[in-house]
Amino acid sequence: MTGTPLPPDDGTPPTEDGAALAAELALGLLDGDDRAAAMRRVLTDPAFAADVERWRAHFGVLFEDWPEATPPPDGLARLEAALAPARLTANDNPPAATSNRLWQGIAGLSSLIAATLAGVMVLRPAPVSPPPPPVVVQAAAGPVLVAALAPTSKGAPIAAIYDGTRGDLRIGAAALADSAHSAELWVIPATDKVPRSLGLLRAGDRTALAITAANQRRFAAGATLAVTLEAPGGSPDGTPKGPVVAAGSLTQI
Repeated sequence: MTGTPLPPDDGTPPTEDGAALAAELALGLLDGDDRAAAMRRVLTDPAFAADVERWRAHFGVLFEDWPEATPPPDGLARLEAALAPARLTANDNPPAATSNRLWQGIAGLSSLIAATLAGVMVLRPAPVSPPPPPVVVQAAAGPVLVAALAPTSKGAPIAAIYDGTRGDLRIGAAALADSAHSAELWVIPATDKVPRSLGLLRAGDRTALAITAANQRRFAAGATLAVTLEAPGGSPDGTPKGPVVAAGSLTQI
C-alpha cells in the first residue's frame, strides 16, 4: 500500500461519522443490510455521497499500480529466499524458530481524567443542592487504516480497511486457498515483528472480522497484514506454519 494522500475534495464538508463507511462502500466491502443502509444514505446525504465518490476516485488510481501479470514459476521460492535471514555464525545466538526470522523480514516491509466534588459541613447543615449533572465523556474516534494485500501469485491486490472506532476489519473477496487449506490472516506490528492471528478468510467472498482489544493496539501505520496457507481450520498453535500468499502494509487515512 503506498502513502498516496486522499485527493482534495470539492468543497463539500466530509461527514463526521461516515469516513470509514464511505471507504468501505467504495471498496465494495459492504453487503446485505449494511450495503442497503449505505446506499440509502448516499441518496439522502449529499456530503456522504461526495465522500463515496472521492474514495472511489482515490482507490481507482491506487489499484492501477498493480497491473495483471503472470509471475514466474519459481516466484514464491525466490520471494521466500529473498526474505530469509543470513546464515548464523558460530558466535551468533540461534533464533527460536526459522519461521520467526521470516516473519521479522516480512514485518519490516511493512488517555483518566476524573473530578471529585467534596461537600463541607459548616456549623449547621446547608440546604441540600441538587447533584450536578453527570459528565458525559465521548470516546475518541479511532484511526482508519487501509492496506492492499498483494498476492504472491497472479491476481489483483485485495483491499482491507480497519475502522478503529468500531474495532473491525473488512477484507475484499479473495480466493487464496484451495480445498485442502485455510487462508489465515495475521497482523505483524512494526515494533516486535511477531505475527498474531486475526482469523480465517472466507473462500472467494468478503470477510468481516471483529478485532480483539489486544490486537486493536497492534493496528497502526506501518504494521503488516499477511495471509498464509494453513491446515483446515487454521494454525493449531497460533503461529504461522504455511507459506505467505499475500501481504501489505497498513496506512492511516
